[in-house]
Amino acid sequence: MDTATAPAPAAGRSEKAPKRGGRPSSLLTVLTWILAIGFFSPVIWMVMTSFKQESAAASNPPTFFFEPTLDQYRAVLEAGAGSYFLNSLIATGVSTLLVIVLAVPASYALSIRPVKKTQDVLFFFISTKMLPVVAVIMPIYVIAGQLKVLDNIWTLVVLYTAMNLPIAIWMMRSFFEEVPGEVLEAAQMDGAGLLKTLRTILMPMVAPGLAATALICVIFAWNEFFFALNLTAAKAATTPVFLVSQMTSEGLFLAKLSAASVLASLPVVLAGWIAQKQLVRGLSMGAVK
Repeated sequence: MDTATAPAPAAGRSEKAPKRGGRPSSLLTVLTWILAIGFFSPVIWMVMTSFKQESAAASNPPTFFFEPTLDQYRAVLEAGAGSYFLNSLIATGVSTLLVIVLAVPASYALSIRPVKKTQDVLFFFISTKMLPVVAVIMPIYVIAGQLKVLDNIWTLVVLYTAMNLPIAIWMMRSFFEEVPGEVLEAAQMDGAGLLKTLRTILMPMVAPGLAATALICVIFAWNEFFFALNLTAAKAATTPVFLVSQMTSEGLFLAKLSAASVLASLPVVLAGWIAQKQLVRGLSMGAVK
């Protein structure tokens, strides 16, 4: 009985496909890690310096091996950092909430229910960001002085809201434009009004974009320095003003300044870490049509 024989493998051809890109891929990974560490090295050095004594922080050459201490963090807290952090928390939180409340209906009107000359309206919003802050600080200072609201945290709330609102409207508009029109038509056929449509249909769909917009507003408001420096004194000064106050003419302030910077960075870092999934999804919305 004839038996079928399996064809022999062709000469010079291996049974398993060769792995491609092994060495280039490893080299790319190594270069990526080197670049990432290089970009992140100032942050690592800041954290290390915050656990040093002032003499070790100012040493030349730098000290890499030292006995960690929490003295600088104690000094920062004893210097009254809590009130500055509270002011930043109030100004950032309230202004971000106001921005979201105002940006959602504005961006809805400019995307799903566009008004006449929508592009002109959008350009007007973004043009407010083109004016240098130093060009408007004098009239703002005079008006705040006349209204007796200098060194007032609510003055910063109003300014931070006006500062972040144009960016929030632009971002939220792009997110609303990703909502399929069929969804809105179905909601109208079911008899859903504007508020119900926004609350139950649109807001869950644009939640990632809303989180990304809120986080960017938080970062901008938390880090804002110019208005806080010129319009506050003692009662309403924020965290960036406190950081500058740690720089003295006597020198030997690097460790204490590093400790204050670490504490000032923690709220934004934690907010970004908590909302990282929503942030990635939100920033990627509108990237692919």
